[in-house]
Amino acid sequence: MGASVKLRYWMLLATLLCCDAARAHEIGTTRVSVLLKNGAYDIEMVTDASALADKLEDSTGGSAPSNPDPGQLKALLGRFEPTFRQRVNVAFDGATVRPAIAYSVEPPVDATSATAAIVHLTGEIPTGARSFSWNFGWTFASYALTIRNAATDNQATEWLEGGQSSAPFVLAAAAKPVSRLSTALLYLKLGFTHIVPLGLDHVLFVLGIYLLSGRARSVLLQVSAFTVAHSITLGLSMYGLLNVSPRIVEPMIAISIAYVAIENIFLSELKSWRVALVFAFGLLHGMGFAGALKELGLPRSEFVTALLTFNLGVEAGQLTVIGTSFLLVGCHWSQRAWYRSRIVVPASAAIACTAIYWTIQRFSF
Repeated sequence: MGASVKLRYWMLLATLLCCDAARAHEIGTTRVSVLLKNGAYDIEMVTDASALADKLEDSTGGSAPSNPDPGQLKALLGRFEPTFRQRVNVAFDGATVRPAIAYSVEPPVDATSATAAIVHLTGEIPTGARSFSWNFGWTFASYALTIRNAATDNQATEWLEGGQSSAPFVLAAAAKPVSRLSTALLYLKLGFTHIVPLGLDHVLFVLGIYLLSGRARSVLLQVSAFTVAHSITLGLSMYGLLNVSPRIVEPMIAISIAYVAIENIFLSELKSWRVALVFAFGLLHGMGFAGALKELGLPRSEFVTALLTFNLGVEAGQLTVIGTSFLLVGCHWSQRAWYRSRIVVPASAAIACTAIYWTIQRFSF
């Protein structure tokens, strides 16, 4: 194996092993709701308490206790309030106001949830104000900002990246109809980013499917089974016809990743039972997608559009993973005698170890 081959191979393994830094389902961990009513504003922000505390600590060079409980986290957030305010901007007509801030911290509700920080920012709307805007710089992932004006029954939802300022929300404007095209584009993007780069568990499962055999028929059969299965449970879950606790779903997703990866070590050809198992595992992953999509929320007027385009985005993300794997590895070396022993088996072992770690972590909550 030449130097360039080794470099690409180890780049791939390094990506697979970055499991501790990457977490699944990052979309939706921060949500911001703004209520404008009776001349006052009430902003509720829900985010990962530990992640927020770590960012505040890093920015000040301070120190925080290891594995803090909710009470310690609340005290920590209160202590860092001056720093927190530096990257939060509430503005009317472009002029920044200084809200009162109150913190509460709630423990995780299940094995896949984080300890939640609920931050309330409140104050009076300046007399004569015509527009509202928001900026929050303590998150790096996409998050939803929902603004509702009780006086006009106008509500708007905007998806922002960390540090991005919202569009001005006109206080006197009447409610606008939701655009089907803008909804489709938004949820297509969210479905894609739920896989790449935010869905490491789903990425590893798709890589496990790809690694069994580089033959197009093998990959196509497995991906088709997986797609049909997760589309079924995603739709059933979002319509309220199927509801399984994340305490069951998330550990089982990790087990499915481990199984596929371990099977790759002992098999080199597609077997009929493999397709059936991938279909069954796809049902689990569909419930995982539904959990993330429920966090995002779906617009009532364009529910079907958002559901379908989110699923299409997921498919695009999966195809991107497969296509990238083929371009980086498969098209160069899949026909080499050493491909299985030097790439498939080590990469599958890395995926299996990661998935076993996740299984223990999710069951031990």
